Amino acid sequence: MVYFAAFENHVGFYATPTGHEEFAEELSMYNQVKGAVQFPIDQPVPLGLIAQMVRFRVQENLAKPKKSN
Repeated sequence: MVYFAAFENHVGFYATPTGHEEFAEELSMYNQVKGAVQFPIDQPVPLGLIAQMVRFRVQENLAKPKKSN
């Protein structure tokens, strides 16, 4: 649903395109590159925002039709 990656100067956060689109205003203060938001390593990680984004992605996945075998 979401992914993290650690880099020397930032933490990369990947919530797929829909998560980034839904929270575009809240993420606008952070550097963004193709499919990722970069949270600076020298600042607190916005845990509340991340929690909201994870909840959004959970609901999005639950709303998908189930595949039949």
